[in-house]
Amino acid sequence: MSSLHAVVTGASSGIGAATVKRLTDEGWLVTAVARRRDRLEYLAGRTGCDFVVADITDADAVAELTEKVTRRGPVHALVNNAGGAIGFSTVADSDPADWTAQYELNVVGAVRVTKALLPALRDSKRGDVVLVTSTAGHEPHEMGAGYAAAKHAEAALARTLRLELTGTGVRVIEIAPGMVHTEEFSLKRFGGDQARADAVYQGLQPLVAEDIADAIAWTLTRPHHVNVDLMVVRPREQASYTKTVRTAPDGTSAATAFHQR
Repeated sequence: MSSLHAVVTGASSGIGAATVKRLTDEGWLVTAVARRRDRLEYLAGRTGCDFVVADITDADAVAELTEKVTRRGPVHALVNNAGGAIGFSTVADSDPADWTAQYELNVVGAVRVTKALLPALRDSKRGDVVLVTSTAGHEPHEMGAGYAAAKHAEAALARTLRLELTGTGVRVIEIAPGMVHTEEFSLKRFGGDQARADAVYQGLQPLVAEDIADAIAWTLTRPHHVNVDLMVVRPREQASYTKTVRTAPDGTSAATAFHQR
């Protein structure tokens, strides 16, 4: 059994849950972090992980999380996976509250947890910080400026941390997924509209959560002198936000842009 310990945020579903499973399968001790206790209890039953119920947008909750996690021993990896998109509209029609909520979760939440656990990551002598951003953090797209702005900021956080932590023994890794079909991401973005959420993935084979968990695990298990600065992972048929090739029921294919969904 490996003595390596990873903390994974946003672990109650999707990429976070898949990452917990993948790392525990590889022999890591994993602490899963999320707001929903029932989901974490189910995940712990499946994987044997530890868990802490915490909202990373709450400073007091992050302080309590840090105390509980570090009590369990050294921390070797932090996977900042918690995040999400809210709304799908033009800038002119967008709600500024959605921008604030996305920034608080995707950026400030990651800052809170990273800052809190950095001493433990340094002390482990083998620390890693992983930030799961998005291809939206590298190219904007119509109807999604709030999410793209937050993910651009998170990508800037990753690059800045790498500059600041070089020489400390802590690696900083950014994983930028493209279109990933999970049970909740698009559903939350479209306010629970299942038909709109399903339409996002029609006509092509999207990535699944396990694909990103595989990428995360691969970067974490490279020899520790190797830093994977940035890994962009997209479905084969998604070249960019402005070109995704979809196949219609009649077998014909056509390129579409994200905002046309």
